[in-house]
Amino acid sequence: MLSILIPVYNFDIRKLVKQLHKQGILLPIPFEIICSDDGSDEEFIQLNKEIEIFNHVSYELQKENLGRSKIRNHLASRANYEFLLFMDCDSMTTDENYLKNYVLLLDQSKLLYGGRTYQDFAPQDSEYYLHWFYGKNREVSSAEKRSKAPYKSFMTNNFLIPSAIFNQIKFDEELTQYGHEDSLFGLELKKLKIDILHIDNPLEHIGIEKSEIFIKKTEQALQNLYFLNQKHQLQEIKILKYYLFIQQYHLSFIVSIIFRLIKKPMIKNLYSQKVNLWYFDFYKLWYLQSRKNNSDKNKHLN
Repeated sequence: MLSILIPVYNFDIRKLVKQLHKQGILLPIPFEIICSDDGSDEEFIQLNKEIEIFNHVSYELQKENLGRSKIRNHLASRANYEFLLFMDCDSMTTDENYLKNYVLLLDQSKLLYGGRTYQDFAPQDSEYYLHWFYGKNREVSSAEKRSKAPYKSFMTNNFLIPSAIFNQIKFDEELTQYGHEDSLFGLELKKLKIDILHIDNPLEHIGIEKSEIFIKKTEQALQNLYFLNQKHQLQEIKILKYYLFIQQYHLSFIVSIIFRLIKKPMIKNLYSQKVNLWYFDFYKLWYLQSRKNNSDKNKHLN
């Protein structure tokens, strides 16, 4: 009854799959783990092939990179069971009853979202600090808090959905790069009045990236957000609210002036272990504005 679906890209998933398999064989229901590799480097392919020794586990290779949305839709089409558990490959379970916690709450009318967590201690290397600090302060949230804004708090890293509901929505395959596919998916859930039950059953995000990569991925996410807003009107997203306010009142020049004044201390701060997330928020606001202005839209911090 449970299909565990993991899109894979350049990450060693052996430990995660071993954890899930150990928990799965103790469940009172049938389960399967389907991992689909979306164009990883050969070194990761060779490592991850080792998971094929486990029963109920399959590992397939895509001939070409499908992208974050299409690969998830593909995984859903391969599933044999009626409940789909999607998770990111750069994750680890933090509870030996992780799968059981979901199975006890299976409901054909609801989506279950378990949340996300990060390691408690900061990385020693300052190059990884921004991603960890942002995640701890912006992405980690209790089920009680998330439930106050159930659709805004939804992320795609760790959720269980009945296949009948998923097939009504699916991921927008026009989105091929990183970012905000969860925002659009949450919007569609809201439109269809599908309930989201938030629970405290997190996966730990272990794929912490260097600040330069994290900032570039943030830029990709903002590009997606800009594109999505043209079609779907995602004003509920806070950064977009500020951006639209600035556009409405023609305040872009003020943002540009402030950016030029604070650029040097902002860069220094974001690459340090004393991160001030106000700087990062302002950078995102400036980047959205520059996305609109053709002369600046491809700039990024370096």
